[in-house]
Amino acid sequence: MALATLPHTQAKISYEDFLEWDGEDQHIEWVEGEVIRMSPISNTHQKIGAYLLTLLQFYANLRNLGEVRYEPFQMKTGPNLPGRSPDIMFIADENSKRLKKTYLDGPADLVVEIISPESRARDRGDKFFEYEAGGVPEYWLLDPIREQAEFYQLGANGIYRVVPLDSEGKYHSLMLPGLWLQVEWLWETPLPPLLSILKAWEIL
Repeated sequence: MALATLPHTQAKISYEDFLEWDGEDQHIEWVEGEVIRMSPISNTHQKIGAYLLTLLQFYANLRNLGEVRYEPFQMKTGPNLPGRSPDIMFIADENSKRLKKTYLDGPADLVVEIISPESRARDRGDKFFEYEAGGVPEYWLLDPIREQAEFYQLGANGIYRVVPLDSEGKYHSLMLPGLWLQVEWLWETPLPPLLSILKAWEIL
């Protein structure tokens, strides 16, 4: 695992002190009092992340559904859970009070994580169970290397369930009503023009 505690923060610190820390490397998370540095992301990771960010921001703004934030903005889902920095998160208007100056105080309504080689165990393991325990209603887990996408929604029992694609290979979001993705779009090279997606959504 290509993770390392920052050399000048060897001692454990509180989450409040972590949020005030102004180090140059902000690609970091807070886990049980330790500041954890994340490895650089790949070009493919960056392209898919930027693409989805644009789509989700446009849709959320157009429908007046809420706010979209992206890494390195922090999310603290609960007092006894780590401070994470998801690739992308959507916060519904009714939960906008959770947005603080430098972090989200509570679960996002939708979290997207794009798997990197070094993050596979963390995204599928630690973060999966943390987001479940913290009450994130919808979790997208995208693996560009394997060209796999998994979509989870929180059941009434507080446990994630996998949501299958429909017969046309589309995933329909729970927390962004009306938004759907043709999963094949994510693996195309180049990625589909944004205008073609908006036409598919019958926005244009």
